[in-house]
Amino acid sequence: MSLYTGVTTDVARRFEEHKGGRKGSKYVKARIPLKVVHVETYDSRSEAQQREYVLKRLTKTEKETLIKGKK
Repeated sequence: MSLYTGVTTDVARRFEEHKGGRKGSKYVKARIPLKVVHVETYDSRSEAQQREYVLKRLTKTEKETLIKGKK
């Protein structure tokens, strides 16, 4: 299983863009099937990007624990 972390203002729209089309990322398109497993909401893009920075530095095991709701 591969995990992807990103920031967007519209999760559903960005998820569809990733699955296909010109705006999709090569990383995500190469790993279909896809599903959203965790979403966090913040008041500003700056806060979201700070959280993304933290999440991207977690180990895969730590991310899987977060997804399961244990962290």
